[in-house]
Amino acid sequence: MNSPLSVAVPSPRARDYQSSVKPIWCPGCGHFGVLSALTKALADLERPKHEIAVVSGIGCSSRLPAYLDCYGFHGLHGRALPLATGLKIARPDLCVIAAGGDGDGFSIGGNHFLHACRRDLDVTYLVLDNAVYGMTKGQASPTTDPDWTRSPLTPQGTGMPPFQPMAIALAAGASFVARGFSGDPNGLGELIVRAIQHPGFAFVHILSPCRTYRPEDQAHWKQATHPSGVPPTRDLGDAAKLILQDDGFALGVFYQVSRASAAAQSASKSASIRGGLAEIEAELQR
Repeated sequence: MNSPLSVAVPSPRARDYQSSVKPIWCPGCGHFGVLSALTKALADLERPKHEIAVVSGIGCSSRLPAYLDCYGFHGLHGRALPLATGLKIARPDLCVIAAGGDGDGFSIGGNHFLHACRRDLDVTYLVLDNAVYGMTKGQASPTTDPDWTRSPLTPQGTGMPPFQPMAIALAAGASFVARGFSGDPNGLGELIVRAIQHPGFAFVHILSPCRTYRPEDQAHWKQATHPSGVPPTRDLGDAAKLILQDDGFALGVFYQVSRASAAAQSASKSASIRGGLAEIEAELQR
Protein backbone atom coordinates (compact mmCIF):
# COMPACT_ATOMS: atom_id res chain seq x y z
CA MET A 1 0.00 0.00 0.00
CA ASN A 2 1.41 3.34 -1.01
CA SER A 3 1.83 5.87 1.77
CA PRO A 4 0.05 9.19 1.18
CA LEU A 5 2.19 12.03 -0.03
CA SER A 6 3.03 14.55 2.65
CA VAL A 7 2.68 18.17 1.66
CA ALA A 8 4.72 20.74 3.53
CA VAL A 9 2.61 23.71 4.53
CA PRO A 10 4.69 26.89 4.57
CA SER A 11 4.66 28.97 7.72
CA PRO A 12 2.68 32.20 7.42
CA ARG A 13 4.57 35.41 6.75
CA ALA A 14 3.81 38.84 8.15
CA ARG A 15 2.57 40.11 4.79
CA ASP A 16 0.06 37.25 4.62
CA TYR A 17 -1.91 39.04 7.34
CA GLN A 18 -2.01 42.35 5.45
CA SER A 19 -5.06 43.17 3.35
CA SER A 20 -4.96 44.71 -0.12
CA VAL A 21 -6.10 48.07 1.30
CA LYS A 22 -3.26 50.59 1.28
CA PRO A 23 -2.87 52.55 4.55
CA ILE A 24 -3.66 56.24 4.23
CA TRP A 25 -1.79 57.40 7.32
CA CYS A 26 0.47 60.42 6.90
CA PRO A 27 4.01 59.64 5.71
CA GLY A 28 6.16 58.94 8.75
CA CYS A 29 3.24 58.09 11.06
CA GLY A 30 4.20 55.76 13.88
CA HIS A 31 1.16 53.61 13.17
CA PHE A 32 2.95 52.02 10.21
CA GLY A 33 5.36 50.49 12.73
CA VAL A 34 2.45 49.15 14.80
CA LEU A 35 0.88 47.53 11.73
CA SER A 36 4.23 45.91 10.95
CA ALA A 37 4.61 44.71 14.55
CA LEU A 38 1.08 43.29 14.67
CA THR A 39 1.44 41.33 11.43
CA LYS A 40 4.81 40.01 12.64
CA ALA A 41 3.16 38.88 15.87
CA LEU A 42 0.29 37.11 14.10
CA ALA A 43 2.77 35.35 11.79
CA ASP A 44 4.87 34.24 14.77
CA LEU A 45 1.77 32.84 16.46
CA GLU A 46 0.72 31.09 13.21
CA ARG A 47 -2.90 31.69 14.13
CA PRO A 48 -5.27 31.04 11.19
CA LYS A 49 -6.86 34.23 9.87
CA HIS A 50 -10.41 32.99 10.48
CA GLU A 51 -9.60 32.68 14.20
CA ILE A 52 -8.57 36.34 14.57
CA ALA A 53 -10.84 39.37 15.00
CA VAL A 54 -9.63 42.96 15.34
CA VAL A 55 -12.11 45.50 16.69
CA SER A 56 -11.55 49.26 16.70
CA GLY A 57 -13.24 52.55 17.49
CA ILE A 58 -12.68 55.87 15.69
CA GLY A 59 -9.44 57.66 14.92
CA CYS A 60 -6.25 57.27 12.91
CA SER A 61 -5.27 54.12 14.79
CA SER A 62 -8.73 52.63 14.43
CA ARG A 63 -8.16 52.10 10.70
CA LEU A 64 -6.15 48.99 11.59
CA PRO A 65 -8.88 46.40 10.84
CA ALA A 66 -9.07 47.55 7.21
CA TYR A 67 -5.37 46.91 6.73
CA LEU A 68 -5.47 43.34 8.08
CA ASP A 69 -6.61 40.19 6.31
CA CYS A 70 -8.72 38.73 9.12
CA TYR A 71 -12.09 39.44 10.68
CA GLY A 72 -12.50 43.09 11.62
CA PHE A 73 -15.07 45.51 12.98
CA HIS A 74 -14.75 49.30 12.78
CA GLY A 75 -17.06 50.49 15.54
CA LEU A 76 -18.10 53.74 17.19
CA HIS A 77 -15.89 56.26 18.95
CA GLY A 78 -14.73 54.84 22.27
CA ARG A 79 -16.73 51.63 21.88
CA ALA A 80 -14.07 49.15 20.76
CA LEU A 81 -13.88 47.42 24.15
CA PRO A 82 -17.61 46.68 24.67
CA LEU A 83 -17.69 45.31 21.12
CA ALA A 84 -14.61 43.19 21.78
CA THR A 85 -16.04 42.03 25.10
CA GLY A 86 -19.32 40.92 23.52
CA LEU A 87 -17.48 39.15 20.73
CA LYS A 88 -15.21 37.28 23.15
CA ILE A 89 -18.16 36.18 25.26
CA ALA A 90 -20.09 34.99 22.20
CA ARG A 91 -17.04 33.40 20.55
CA PRO A 92 -14.47 32.46 23.21
CA ASP A 93 -12.57 30.46 20.56
CA LEU A 94 -11.53 33.63 18.71
CA CYS A 95 -8.36 35.63 19.27
CA VAL A 96 -9.91 39.03 19.95
CA ILE A 97 -7.77 42.16 19.64
CA ALA A 98 -9.12 45.66 20.32
CA ALA A 99 -7.27 48.69 18.96
CA GLY A 100 -7.65 52.43 19.38
CA GLY A 101 -5.94 55.68 20.24
CA ASP A 102 -5.45 57.77 23.35
CA GLY A 103 -8.54 59.89 22.72
CA ASP A 104 -10.69 56.94 21.69
CA GLY A 105 -9.57 54.78 24.61
CA PHE A 106 -8.99 57.16 27.50
CA SER A 107 -11.49 59.98 26.89
CA ILE A 108 -14.83 58.97 25.41
CA GLY A 109 -13.94 55.30 25.96
CA GLY A 110 -12.43 55.75 29.41
CA ASN A 111 -15.27 54.14 31.33
CA HIS A 112 -15.21 51.09 29.09
CA PHE A 113 -11.45 50.86 29.61
CA LEU A 114 -11.86 50.68 33.39
CA HIS A 115 -14.44 47.92 33.33
CA ALA A 116 -12.73 45.88 30.63
CA CYS A 117 -9.71 45.78 32.96
CA ARG A 118 -11.99 44.66 35.81
CA ARG A 119 -13.63 41.88 33.80
CA ASP A 120 -10.23 40.50 32.81
CA LEU A 121 -11.57 38.59 29.82
CA ASP A 122 -9.07 37.14 27.37
CA VAL A 123 -8.86 40.24 25.14
CA THR A 124 -5.74 42.08 23.96
CA TYR A 125 -6.06 45.87 23.92
CA LEU A 126 -3.58 47.88 21.86
CA VAL A 127 -3.67 51.65 22.40
CA LEU A 128 -1.64 53.64 19.88
CA ASP A 129 -0.85 56.77 21.89
CA ASN A 130 0.42 59.86 20.03
CA ALA A 131 -0.70 62.33 22.72
CA VAL A 132 -2.90 64.24 20.28
CA TYR A 133 -6.20 64.03 18.40
CA GLY A 134 -4.57 63.55 15.02
CA MET A 135 -7.62 62.84 12.86
CA THR A 136 -9.45 65.99 13.98
CA LYS A 137 -6.64 68.50 13.40
CA GLY A 138 -4.39 68.29 16.43
CA GLN A 139 -6.26 69.01 19.64
CA ALA A 140 -4.79 68.04 23.01
CA SER A 141 -5.74 64.52 24.15
CA PRO A 142 -5.92 62.95 27.63
CA THR A 143 -2.20 62.05 27.49
CA THR A 144 -0.97 65.43 26.23
CA ASP A 145 1.54 67.20 28.47
CA PRO A 146 0.02 70.20 30.29
CA ASP A 147 2.48 72.65 28.71
CA TRP A 148 1.99 71.57 25.07
CA THR A 149 0.94 74.79 23.30
CA ARG A 150 0.80 73.83 19.62
CA SER A 151 -2.99 73.41 19.53
CA PRO A 152 -5.00 76.58 18.72
CA LEU A 153 -7.68 75.35 21.14
CA THR A 154 -5.25 75.32 24.07
CA PRO A 155 -2.56 77.89 23.16
CA GLN A 156 -1.49 78.16 26.81
CA GLY A 157 -1.47 74.39 27.31
CA THR A 158 -4.13 72.32 29.02
CA GLY A 159 -2.86 72.96 32.52
CA MET A 160 -3.97 69.44 33.49
CA PRO A 161 -1.78 66.47 34.39
CA PRO A 162 -1.80 63.81 31.67
CA PHE A 163 -3.76 60.59 32.02
CA GLN A 164 -1.59 57.68 33.24
CA PRO A 165 -2.77 54.67 31.18
CA MET A 166 -0.68 51.91 32.75
CA ALA A 167 -1.33 53.06 36.32
CA ILE A 168 -5.07 53.19 35.63
CA ALA A 169 -5.04 49.75 33.97
CA LEU A 170 -3.17 48.28 36.94
CA ALA A 171 -5.52 49.85 39.49
CA ALA A 172 -8.61 48.76 37.54
CA GLY A 173 -7.60 45.09 37.48
CA ALA A 174 -5.81 44.33 34.19
CA SER A 175 -3.68 41.20 34.57
CA PHE A 176 -1.10 42.17 31.91
CA VAL A 177 0.26 45.71 31.62
CA ALA A 178 3.01 46.66 29.16
CA ARG A 179 4.44 49.47 27.05
CA GLY A 180 5.92 49.31 23.54
CA PHE A 181 7.21 51.72 20.89
CA SER A 182 6.22 51.87 17.23
CA GLY A 183 9.79 52.75 16.30
CA ASP A 184 10.85 49.25 17.35
CA PRO A 185 8.53 46.93 15.35
CA ASN A 186 10.47 43.78 16.22
CA GLY A 187 10.43 44.44 19.95
CA LEU A 188 6.81 45.56 19.81
CA GLY A 189 5.89 42.43 17.84
CA GLU A 190 7.38 40.25 20.58
CA LEU A 191 5.45 42.22 23.19
CA ILE A 192 2.18 41.72 21.27
CA VAL A 193 2.84 37.98 21.05
CA ARG A 194 3.17 37.83 24.84
CA ALA A 195 0.00 39.90 25.25
CA ILE A 196 -2.05 37.65 22.97
CA GLN A 197 -0.74 34.52 24.69
CA HIS A 198 -1.71 35.90 28.11
CA PRO A 199 -4.98 34.31 29.33
CA GLY A 200 -6.67 37.49 30.51
CA PHE A 201 -7.05 41.18 29.72
CA ALA A 202 -3.73 42.32 28.24
CA PHE A 203 -3.17 46.06 27.91
CA VAL A 204 -0.32 47.27 25.69
CA HIS A 205 0.34 51.02 25.78
CA ILE A 206 2.11 51.85 22.50
CA LEU A 207 3.99 55.11 22.00
CA SER A 208 3.29 55.98 18.35
CA PRO A 209 4.28 59.56 17.38
CA CYS A 210 2.19 61.77 15.12
CA ARG A 211 4.39 63.11 12.33
CA THR A 212 1.90 65.81 11.33
CA TYR A 213 0.85 67.53 14.56
CA ARG A 214 3.67 66.50 16.91
CA PRO A 215 6.73 66.10 14.66
CA GLU A 216 9.04 66.93 17.55
CA ASP A 217 8.08 63.64 19.26
CA GLN A 218 9.47 61.38 16.56
CA ALA A 219 13.15 61.99 17.26
CA HIS A 220 12.64 62.67 20.98
CA TRP A 221 10.75 59.44 21.68
CA LYS A 222 13.26 57.38 19.70
CA GLN A 223 16.06 58.73 21.88
CA ALA A 224 14.09 58.59 25.13
CA THR A 225 12.68 55.05 24.93
CA HIS A 226 14.65 52.35 26.71
CA PRO A 227 14.10 48.84 28.11
CA SER A 228 12.55 48.81 31.55
CA GLY A 229 15.47 46.70 32.78
CA VAL A 230 13.31 44.70 35.18
CA PRO A 231 11.29 41.51 34.67
CA PRO A 232 7.49 41.70 34.98
CA THR A 233 6.27 41.41 38.54
CA ARG A 234 3.25 39.58 39.98
CA ASP A 235 3.15 41.91 42.97
CA LEU A 236 0.61 44.72 42.60
CA GLY A 237 2.48 47.07 44.92
CA ASP A 238 5.81 46.55 43.19
CA ALA A 239 4.18 47.10 39.80
CA ALA A 240 2.53 50.31 40.99
CA LYS A 241 5.86 51.60 42.27
CA LEU A 242 7.61 50.77 38.98
CA ILE A 243 4.92 52.45 36.89
CA LEU A 244 4.53 55.58 39.02
CA GLN A 245 8.29 56.14 39.23
CA ASP A 246 8.81 55.44 35.52
CA ASP A 247 9.84 58.26 33.16
CA GLY A 248 7.10 57.33 30.68
CA PHE A 249 9.50 55.81 28.15
CA ALA A 250 10.47 52.44 29.65
CA LEU A 251 9.48 49.53 27.41
CA GLY A 252 8.47 46.02 28.38
CA VAL A 253 6.00 44.09 30.53
CA PHE A 254 5.55 45.74 33.92
CA TYR A 255 2.91 43.48 35.44
CA GLN A 256 1.63 40.01 34.65
CA VAL A 257 -0.37 37.66 36.77
CA SER A 258 -2.10 34.51 35.58
CA ARG A 259 -5.63 34.07 36.80
CA ALA A 260 -6.52 30.52 35.83
CA SER A 261 -10.20 31.35 35.89
CA ALA A 262 -9.99 33.88 33.04
CA ALA A 263 -10.56 31.41 30.20
CA ALA A 264 -13.13 29.50 32.22
CA GLN A 265 -14.95 32.76 32.98
CA SER A 266 -15.20 33.55 29.28
CA ALA A 267 -16.64 30.14 28.51
CA SER A 268 -19.01 30.25 31.48
CA LYS A 269 -20.30 33.73 30.67
CA SER A 270 -20.72 32.76 27.03
CA ALA A 271 -22.75 29.68 27.96
CA SER A 272 -24.87 31.67 30.42
CA ILE A 273 -25.66 34.40 27.90
CA ARG A 274 -26.48 31.89 25.20
CA GLY A 275 -28.80 30.08 27.59
CA GLY A 276 -30.54 33.33 28.50
CA LEU A 277 -31.01 34.27 24.85
CA ALA A 278 -32.42 30.83 24.10
CA GLU A 279 -34.98 31.25 26.90
CA ILE A 280 -35.99 34.69 25.58
CA GLU A 281 -36.33 33.31 22.05
CA ALA A 282 -38.46 30.40 23.27
CA GLU A 283 -40.68 32.78 25.22
CA LEU A 284 -41.20 35.02 22.18
CA GLN A 285 -42.16 32.04 20.01
CA ARG A 286 -44.96 30.90 22.35
